[in-house]
Amino acid sequence: MAQQTAPNLVFVITDDQGYGDLGCTGNPVIQTPNLDALAENSVRLQNLHVGPTCSPTRAGIMTGHYCNSTGVWHTIGGRSLLRSDEITMADIFRRNGYKTGMFGKWHLGDNYPFRPHDRGFEEALYHGGGGISQTPDYWGNDYFDDTYFRNGSEQPYDGYCTDVWFREAMAFIERNRERPFFCYVPTNAPHGPFRVPDAYSEVYRRKGVPAERANFYGMISNIDDNMARLRHHLRVLGLEENTILIFMTDNGSAAGCDLDRQGFVQAGYNAGMRGKKGSPYEGGHRVPLFLHWPAGGFTERRDVNELTANIDILPTLLELCELEVSSTAQFHGTSIAPLLRNAKEDWPERVIVTDSQRVENPIKWKDSATMSQRWRLINGTELYDIQADPGQRNNIADAHPEVVAELREHYEAWWELVSERFDEECPIVVGTQHEQVACLTTHDWHGEAQAWNQGMIRRGMECNGYWAVDISEAGTYRFELCRWPHEEGRAITEGIPGEQLGLYHGGRALDLKTAQIRIGDQGATQEIATNATGVTFTFDLQAGQTRLHTLFSDETGELAIGAYYVYVTRVV
Repeated sequence: MAQQTAPNLVFVITDDQGYGDLGCTGNPVIQTPNLDALAENSVRLQNLHVGPTCSPTRAGIMTGHYCNSTGVWHTIGGRSLLRSDEITMADIFRRNGYKTGMFGKWHLGDNYPFRPHDRGFEEALYHGGGGISQTPDYWGNDYFDDTYFRNGSEQPYDGYCTDVWFREAMAFIERNRERPFFCYVPTNAPHGPFRVPDAYSEVYRRKGVPAERANFYGMISNIDDNMARLRHHLRVLGLEENTILIFMTDNGSAAGCDLDRQGFVQAGYNAGMRGKKGSPYEGGHRVPLFLHWPAGGFTERRDVNELTANIDILPTLLELCELEVSSTAQFHGTSIAPLLRNAKEDWPERVIVTDSQRVENPIKWKDSATMSQRWRLINGTELYDIQADPGQRNNIADAHPEVVAELREHYEAWWELVSERFDEECPIVVGTQHEQVACLTTHDWHGEAQAWNQGMIRRGMECNGYWAVDISEAGTYRFELCRWPHEEGRAITEGIPGEQLGLYHGGRALDLKTAQIRIGDQGATQEIATNATGVTFTFDLQAGQTRLHTLFSDETGELAIGAYYVYVTRVV
């Protein structure tokens, strides 16, 4: 077949797999022969930094902007929603004539206008929330034979989740083999809960690896097998030569090592780094990236040791693929194509910041790393020479006050850049044709606590918050308040039979009597009818942004929770 001039892009990113969770980075236990082979035939970014958790990394990749400036600095609580005016990687590729598809974990919003098919992906197959079995996910999904969302519609699939993502991605590639395509495969594995076919974990259990880590490593070995299938598929279709294939991970390891209170490894493997997922130390945000592209000359192992970040990926791909972008587009990252091509004689010194907020309102200096090629300033006070002390064991801030002062100045400038819109919320838009029935979940409540996974729903976790919503147009709106999702179909007060209460089993009965709602300046209260699966309220609303509050309570008011699920429909 005729070779496409524009390169294809296949971009694989795994979830919670750290730098040390690969054979090619020195792990003595894990078996990743196919990823190791890819690394041997790729340009490898060896000093790449991302967000210490899931959504922030993805926001930076998709936009080329520091995540905090995009509205994303948490994984729940309405702070994982990518601000609607951000232009994404998929938007740009699609505008340049690429077919765009996404298969796996999105984690930048589950309602309009935040879903992947609202943000540039023509085809999107995904689970809800930040992982399978989280609250926005289809009820009862457990990694095997699950129901996922295809462009917003529920659809059942056979097989293990990772196998499904790769299988559907390969089908997308085959359907679009005659034109340029961007295929994004963000796996939810090896994010917890750590579930994998026994054949993959048994290999590690026999070696004496603790059960949780054996499952975690098994999930990665399954990804490794799928990467082999993907590469074979590209070769068979004659696409390998002019396809940019990227493999990377999204943050530090979740389960590849155990740490002491100071973040030093006590068991497992972390490539000599301090910290893991969520940490401002190197092990929290330094990740691997392999880029293989035969037509571009990237077929032999070469390490790029210069400081790079997730915000560099989009501008780099725009240059490699020669894509047109608006003249007003500005990125916080920079194209590192010269580094990939080994044309770096005058590569400038730079400073990059990453942090882990995980709060409603960002806190200055919180869990932050201000980084230069040589230095790491942690939380604005600890200083490490990363070249002399890669394990970050010796805080030498007192010996180098001038370096601390310089890096603090860089952080101050960064904070000014990213904090301009901190006081803005990212409202879920209701009442549009794009999502005729919007299912709002506690996962996206603003507030101090959210029942963000289905086990918390089963336990009847006592928490509440509010949704930031945007009424798309004036009209009559119906709000159905539920404790269980529609697919479970149980009464608000009803429990789920089962001897155990956990992520996949049982459900606590709650003696709730009253339902309350407040939307903007309107409110109402109803008694909960016996055996009612939901309580419905109807309001005439004006267009505009507002807040939605709900409450279920018992007769005494001692038991009080928000409605975990609210289904919103514009009636007229």
